[in-house]
Amino acid sequence: MGTGSSQDYQKIKLRKLGAYFGAEVNGVDLTKKLTSKEVIEITQALAEYEFLVFKNQNISSEDQIRFAEIFGKLSVHPFSPNSEKIPELIIFENDENNPPFGTDIWHSDETFRDSPPMATCLRAIDVPKVGGDTLFSSMSAAYDGLSERMKSYISGLEAIHDFKPFKKLFDNDEAGMKDLHRFELMWPPVTHPVVRSHPVTGRKVVFVNPQFTVQIKGMNEFESRSLLTDLFDLAKIPEYQYRLHWENNTMVLWDNRSVQHYAVHDYWPQRRHLERVTIEGDKPFGSDVVASEESLLGGKSPRPAGVKPGHGNHAPKREFLREIERSK
Repeated sequence: MGTGSSQDYQKIKLRKLGAYFGAEVNGVDLTKKLTSKEVIEITQALAEYEFLVFKNQNISSEDQIRFAEIFGKLSVHPFSPNSEKIPELIIFENDENNPPFGTDIWHSDETFRDSPPMATCLRAIDVPKVGGDTLFSSMSAAYDGLSERMKSYISGLEAIHDFKPFKKLFDNDEAGMKDLHRFELMWPPVTHPVVRSHPVTGRKVVFVNPQFTVQIKGMNEFESRSLLTDLFDLAKIPEYQYRLHWENNTMVLWDNRSVQHYAVHDYWPQRRHLERVTIEGDKPFGSDVVASEESLLGGKSPRPAGVKPGHGNHAPKREFLREIERSK
């Protein structure tokens, strides 16, 4: 990653940041509308480097939105704190009276969506001198670092994603549970491939994260938890990481399809103010071969393929089946 020739970029200047991904972009003024050539080169750099840093950009929210809209339609996050006037604009304004919530865990943004965002654009407005860094990890580099046997093992697996961390936002009373149920119907669990193919570069990416991924589809709980823990830990490997220390007027654009991030909460109770927009993406796809549920079934005692647990021909009905029959 990041091996393109500097001759490929004539309108922007790039400085490589990490061994496997990341570049600082210079030579552009984001207070102005970008030229078509600048747009093409930034789009190319995002796919190639996965994570772009723009420093010393004294821009407004409107400038940030105009820039992000180059790459696609902006999405509205259903659970993050956003602007009343511009719902697409997420406002992270934390201080002693408003501690940060839920971002100190490795994740790709909003994978609880059927089509998660293709990219995220985050801008620092007022950040502390010390603390408040954000770590990024290349999950394409993580995939490349796996053994061929492990790559073969996880190819074709699917995982279930859910908005589980945001369920803490609902009160544990009748009204809160009613609201939560309504959002669970709006945002039911979705399935994504464990290894997704990047739609632009074709690179393979490990696409599970501890914030939203809850289970490997078709596996029992023990096997699923064991495998997911191993895959989650890939983001923690320092060789795949880049740690960004924020400064005011720094903006970052990262490819949500191939990068995970972790916001360090060590700055609190100091003030930290950032603004974010996310760009809509498409449904992740993996290999053509999907592991069958039958091949993933296991149990304490062996049984013939295709035979589900039961009591033979005298299996008693479960109560929920009786309820279904009574309701017909």
